[in-house]
Amino acid sequence: MLVLALVVLGMTALQRLAVDLLPHLIYPEVRVRILDSGVPAKVMEDRVTRQLEEQLAITEDAISVQSRTTEGRSSVDLTFPYGKDIDLALRDASTRLDRAKRFLPDTIDAPVIYKRDPAQIAILEFIISSNERSTVELRSWTDYTFSKWFLNLPGVAAAEVGGGLVREIQILPDQGRLEGLGLKLDDLIGTLEEGNLEAPGGRLYLPQRELPTRTSARFTSIEQITALPISLPDGSTIRLDEVAQVVDSHEDERLRVRLNDRPGLKLSIQKQPGANTLDVAEMVHTRLDWLRSQQLIPEDIVIEAVSDQSIYVSQAVNNTVIAASSGALLAMIVVYLFLGSLRRTLIIGSVIPIAVSATFILMDVGGLTLNIMTLGGLTVGIGMLVDNTIVMLENIYRHQREGERWDEAGRHAAGEINSAIVASTSTNLAAILPFLFISGLIGLLFRELIFTISAAIFASLLVALTLVPSLAVRVPLGQISPLRKHIDTLIRALQLRYGNTLERVIASTGRRVFMVALFCSALFISLQGILGENQTFLPRLDDGNVNIHITGDSGITMTEMDQQVATIEALLNEQPEVVSIFSTVGGFIFGRSQYESSNRGSLVVQLTPRSQRDSNTDSWVAKMRKLVAKQQLPGIKVRIRTRGVRGIRISSGDDDISMRLQGPDLDRLDELAYQIVDQLQGVEGISNLSHSSEELRQELAVTIDRDRAATLGLSAKEISDAIQLAITGRIVTDYLEGDRSYDIRVRLPRSEISGIESLQQLLLYTNNGEQQAIHLREVAQIALVPAAAQIMRDNQQRIVEVSASLSGSATLGEVLQHIDSRLSELQLPEGYVIYEAGASETLKRGQTTTTMLLGLALFLVFVVMAVQYESLRNPLIILLAIPFTLIGVATGINALELPLSMPVWLGVIMLVGIVVNNAIVLVETIELLRQQGSLLLEAIVEAARIRLRPILMTTLTTIVGLLPLALGLGEGAEMLRPLAVCIVFGLSFSALVTLFLLPAIYHILHSDNEAAYQR
Repeated sequence: MLVLALVVLGMTALQRLAVDLLPHLIYPEVRVRILDSGVPAKVMEDRVTRQLEEQLAITEDAISVQSRTTEGRSSVDLTFPYGKDIDLALRDASTRLDRAKRFLPDTIDAPVIYKRDPAQIAILEFIISSNERSTVELRSWTDYTFSKWFLNLPGVAAAEVGGGLVREIQILPDQGRLEGLGLKLDDLIGTLEEGNLEAPGGRLYLPQRELPTRTSARFTSIEQITALPISLPDGSTIRLDEVAQVVDSHEDERLRVRLNDRPGLKLSIQKQPGANTLDVAEMVHTRLDWLRSQQLIPEDIVIEAVSDQSIYVSQAVNNTVIAASSGALLAMIVVYLFLGSLRRTLIIGSVIPIAVSATFILMDVGGLTLNIMTLGGLTVGIGMLVDNTIVMLENIYRHQREGERWDEAGRHAAGEINSAIVASTSTNLAAILPFLFISGLIGLLFRELIFTISAAIFASLLVALTLVPSLAVRVPLGQISPLRKHIDTLIRALQLRYGNTLERVIASTGRRVFMVALFCSALFISLQGILGENQTFLPRLDDGNVNIHITGDSGITMTEMDQQVATIEALLNEQPEVVSIFSTVGGFIFGRSQYESSNRGSLVVQLTPRSQRDSNTDSWVAKMRKLVAKQQLPGIKVRIRTRGVRGIRISSGDDDISMRLQGPDLDRLDELAYQIVDQLQGVEGISNLSHSSEELRQELAVTIDRDRAATLGLSAKEISDAIQLAITGRIVTDYLEGDRSYDIRVRLPRSEISGIESLQQLLLYTNNGEQQAIHLREVAQIALVPAAAQIMRDNQQRIVEVSASLSGSATLGEVLQHIDSRLSELQLPEGYVIYEAGASETLKRGQTTTTMLLGLALFLVFVVMAVQYESLRNPLIILLAIPFTLIGVATGINALELPLSMPVWLGVIMLVGIVVNNAIVLVETIELLRQQGSLLLEAIVEAARIRLRPILMTTLTTIVGLLPLALGLGEGAEMLRPLAVCIVFGLSFSALVTLFLLPAIYHILHSDNEAAYQR
């Protein structure tokens, strides 16, 4: 009943677990973003970025402050140590931001501060279009009606709208008319602000009651705005529409969005942290279907899905579940072939659902989700958790074959093997548990996988020590079936041949030394191959998602950029692998971030599933680069790259490879950046080579004559405000229509500000006692000057970033070797430094961490064994056999052409705990036989012969259990395939190490104490 209760609780816990692609990754980063439309990058840096950096830099525990400033946008990132309470960090940073607001311009949009949480990435994206409605009407309907339907769904955090045109009321004054009437723009603005208000008037106390009062003069119609009376200097009034046009219009178009050539706007659905991706996506689709069935979506509006993460998540999770189930089934087949008994096989098979149920309970308590990491951990665990059961069951079966009664067989078998099972399980856990306590990206990515494996192994230990003996002894030896007879005959023949071979090998000192030398030579050669250039941090997932970024020359209009994007779209439409193309002209939209720049465009391309393509995504990208290059687009730079795993941010830079230059002189930094780019041209395996300061934009620089302006009573701020009002305009109040509020903007008509000459004619009013109108050209000079399109800063100093993408099948390690070789000749001037900020930095940190963990795993395994044996010699023998499993690892990853990645390192560390299992049991058996009076050589050969069957069984069950994962079939399998390959090949070779090398080492190191066991 206890077992049944455990299974029921496990299934209940399973129903409670959320489903996602990856574990919930909480990066220790906070971002502050401020927008101020139309402001040049240099001005944004001086007025906004520097002020933010100064205040945010003193946030408690902040270890770095990085910023990126572009036209109208300032973004500052705060980084904290891993393990920092990010919610506390967000509160501290918010307090600093509140202090910084005092120093920021009034024209900025409200600052946005948020955690760099992958959960904020949209799980569903739709494009909304209509052939009948204007983009203004479509945006209003989406903002105020459609998006609201999803906000009350459980698990939905936000529904962000991007693209389209936002309605606003524009007041376009006639400067000549205003001047003739003795009015200024400020007079008009003041009248609008004071004439549109709603304010409390206090409480009016009456004899029987009291009444709250309010003063109401809100605009409720466009007619009220046009009829607004404006006072003239002579005391008379005129209507607003006599001195200005009142236009029901929209904000300037800065972004165009379309899906498969169909224009529209984008709606992004974000889920709450911890919410079930599949459940949220299903509820959103259900709500969408309900809205259609209730005819709440007008017939002219078309809603199409751009991306749906739940599809890929579902496929990846299902594939991992299939891999785990297939592995469990294959393991049971191997057990049956070895035991030849269905009842004994079922005993071992019962361990899997019991241990998995216990694991689900621990996952639920630990707040984990079902993702490719936890399910991958279960897959690995299933291959390992039957090991203890096999060892126990096989030992009981052996005692029964020797004629012992059922109760004696169980007691004797358990007494012989319990300590060895506990020791082997302890070494498994000792090797991997340190992963749970490390910080950094590796800890974030693999902690849940390690937790799941540890939980499964621990559960299997409890079952093997308690349930299995009680069940196994109740299975009588019975009539031996023909199958079991045949299997036993084969095993006995194999044991005999193996025992004879082993005896011949280790009986001779020369042969023992030769075998050890042979294994050492193979290990040396393998290490040379595995530690070469073919290294990367994580394998690439082939999800068929490609990003294309397009940059045009400075000054290119949105219409011209649209034509260039359309050219790329036409080329993509010719490719049979392309399923959808989501295009953005004038910038890009990513989650809650919207970047606007007329010379930018982006395309997100979704390819068909990998099984339906002849080539992988990397090959397709390489082909597209060549096709785009043949188009010879003038003044256009196109960067094409795979998007990578959404939610995993390996690089703090712009690309796979990122190097940052820092120094005192900005011009010299630019020169060095161009020099580095020139030196890296032609490096095999990289593309999209560029640096952050190479893009220049033409700006209109208005240089004020301070003396002349002061004489006329004009300040620089007044002149600047007048220019901004003329070009961008100013939002002075709002207009309420029903429950919807729209901005009212005052600006000069486009016809009056159409170029440099018209800007020079801008009217200003003196304040030197006589209010007279002058032109801007009288107090300022206007010229076109080049300026940086973006400004990057690191810890409050300007930097230049050189970046590049990996191309083709090149790995990060290979490319870094080539880059280091090219840059070794670079001589930096004094005071200038270059440092890594991309995936290369993450790779080196990861290698340092995993090397430390590998050393710690070896040490802890040795300590566990030393405690178990109460000596150092036998633990040392077992420990010496561990490194030789790297021969199998190197063979596997080289044969399958896999790079040395973090999952491979994880597999090596896990092997430290796994491969000692059979070694411990073998050494324990040797020791037992020697204590019973056997000579050294006789005990070694007999123990190896006895343990041959369980060694082969445990090795093969683990291998076949991981085989489906190692094959890497299906979506998302690439992430954990290297881990499975590492364990499969490493464990395969470890069987040879255990069966041949370990006995030889044992004989060599115990040849001096033969007499001690004979006393």
